[in-house]
Amino acid sequence: MKRTPYPFSALVGQDEMKLALLLNAVSPQIAGVLIRGEKGTAKSTAVRALQALLPDILVSGHCPFGCDPDDTTHLCQACTQRLEQEEALSRERRPVRLVELPLGATEDRVVGTLDLERAIKDGVRQFEPGLLAAAHRGILYIDEVNLLPDHLVDMLLDAATTGMNIVEREGISFVHPAQFLLIGTMNPEEGDLRPQLLDRFGLSVEVHSFHDPQLRTEVVKRRIAFEASPDAFAVRWLGEEGELRTQIEAARRCLSQVVVPEYIIGLIAHICIQLNVEGLRADITIYKGATALAALEGRQFVTEQDVQRIAAMALPHRLQRQSFEQPGLDPQELEKLTNEYQPPEPEQRDRAADVPALQNTSDPSKACDTNTAYR
Repeated sequence: MKRTPYPFSALVGQDEMKLALLLNAVSPQIAGVLIRGEKGTAKSTAVRALQALLPDILVSGHCPFGCDPDDTTHLCQACTQRLEQEEALSRERRPVRLVELPLGATEDRVVGTLDLERAIKDGVRQFEPGLLAAAHRGILYIDEVNLLPDHLVDMLLDAATTGMNIVEREGISFVHPAQFLLIGTMNPEEGDLRPQLLDRFGLSVEVHSFHDPQLRTEVVKRRIAFEASPDAFAVRWLGEEGELRTQIEAARRCLSQVVVPEYIIGLIAHICIQLNVEGLRADITIYKGATALAALEGRQFVTEQDVQRIAAMALPHRLQRQSFEQPGLDPQELEKLTNEYQPPEPEQRDRAADVPALQNTSDPSKACDTNTAYR
């Protein structure tokens, strides 16, 4: 029996977490989000609610990986062979999958297995798909990601970054597409991830329990109403859910038309350098996240405010801190760094402000005709 998920738009507060999830829904290339917080802060509820907002996807009906028949550059080997033999790929639509990775999952369960005996005897690479195959073009959710073995987390993050899953056994390899929205949740009280693994998550947000009586009261009222009648509660939020779904679809269509001015790229570099951020993953994540934010809000140009909002989610888990220092990044510090930055061509800042918003973003059928998220 299909369970009715709690509506995403009915979540109280936790705006930063909701924004991080929506940005990854618009652009999975942001490389996922890590949500950290104590138990009972709607982490898992938000992840499961996100699935209902994502539009159905077109898949090749006989493909175990759910390849997009219109995207011939990212097909699995079986679909590629069918096209080479001039066979038409079947077409059907299905909902986006939410694949949850259990804590006790083995490496073979995650990446899949190769039948070595058959490969050696018959020369046939028989592959049994794993969770990464099931998550292709969907959501891969890892609860308590900090309790997973490091080598498994590394494999998952490798696949999320490259969009491919490579399985190698005894000199025999099998490759299939594995493009997914990676979401990890964890309770910091139960241990943290190594810095090398933290850096692989695009965004990281902290969630906390409410100390405002009105907010806590509203959470309880909505939860009780949902548990009493999930379907009736969901109907009350159909309008808000539809608006969010439309907004995501429009943002995906317009994503490639968003312009990042040269001085904005320089600002991103300036902030990362001043905060002693190692490597370039943070710069790239802020660029992609700010682009997705502009698209989500129906704007054609990325602004300084976009950079600051994304930097607050892309940098805290990448900063070097002492054990006694609290996580997070002071918004005033980001604003100070932004004001200190001197762009090489100041006039670009003025030109960006004059550009109109993207047109027709409220109607996905008329919005920008560009590549969708999992291309």
